[in-house]
Amino acid sequence: MKKINGNKTVFVLIEENPELKDVLVNLGFTPLNDPKMLNTVGRMMSLNNGAKQIKITPEQLQAGLNEAGFELEA
Repeated sequence: MKKINGNKTVFVLIEENPELKDVLVNLGFTPLNDPKMLNTVGRMMSLNNGAKQIKITPEQLQAGLNEAGFELEA
């Protein structure tokens, strides 16, 4: 499993793991489909804070990431 740090920005995580974008969109991070949103909000918001914004529990986030082969740290 690939480990990802939930305190990193969504932009950095997707830059490091491009396949993560589709996983996050499927989990409810639908604004990431818009390159402008990814380049603006994605550069400022951490994965953990983004999940809170779209009302995904840490458990739901972890489960969705695990299914895709990622392990959430922090």
